[in-house]
Amino acid sequence: MFPSNTLCDGGASGDEEEEGPVMAALQRSPTYDRARTAVYRNTAGELALVDVGRIGSDEQKQVLDKLVAAVNEDMEGILRRVRQRFDVVGLEFPKVEVRFENLKVDALVHVGSRALPTVPNFIFDMTEFRIFSGGRRKLPILNNINGIIRPSRLTLLLGPPSSGKTTFLLALAGRLAPSLQMSGTVTYNGRSLEEFTPQRTSAYASQQDLHISEMTVREVLEFAGSCQGAGFKHEILMELLRREKIADIYPDQELDIFIKFLLRQ
Repeated sequence: MFPSNTLCDGGASGDEEEEGPVMAALQRSPTYDRARTAVYRNTAGELALVDVGRIGSDEQKQVLDKLVAAVNEDMEGILRRVRQRFDVVGLEFPKVEVRFENLKVDALVHVGSRALPTVPNFIFDMTEFRIFSGGRRKLPILNNINGIIRPSRLTLLLGPPSSGKTTFLLALAGRLAPSLQMSGTVTYNGRSLEEFTPQRTSAYASQQDLHISEMTVREVLEFAGSCQGAGFKHEILMELLRREKIADIYPDQELDIFIKFLLRQ
């Protein structure tokens, strides 16, 4: 689906007479407009400039079908070509390094028969929260955990059941329940969790299946993507387009429309 050369300089495409004027018109557009505009080839083989945020349902289906087919065929190749496009203009992806030092998480729990899920215990629990703290004991879940999660790496966390893996991930993501007591430090690129909103930088994928069962996988992903928005990725796209315009680089048409389509707002 993708040509062998992801990037080509001005006018060096396979069909110069057809693509040259269209690509030149795109390059003359302001950077903001180029972030929303892409070269689209319809089913009849005709080229035109389209607003990726306003293309019709048939065109959206065609773009998504091509993208899914390309992912199934050679996902690594697509990612390599996306990376190549950024490398050509010297643009790096943002990197995040997570450090945690003396990380401790404790929970206040009942022990023995008082911890059993019975009706009297449920009533006592409600009374405790409303009147007094009750005879709860401190149970350590994590105890003095230290480490570094390097950027651009895949980190695997292994451990037996009930060893604190979920609690550890929630602590790093800043999503611990208020009932848990956390101490120690967690930093993202040297900044503590109090200095920014960690929920906008990290994500925790729960084991619970919370999506709408009547929706297909594609519909779920499209809905989640539309709710998430482009965020900082749109700023990276703007900088990428600006540098390509300065260097007089024409990006691959299909790769360009895929990126803009996925980041459309």
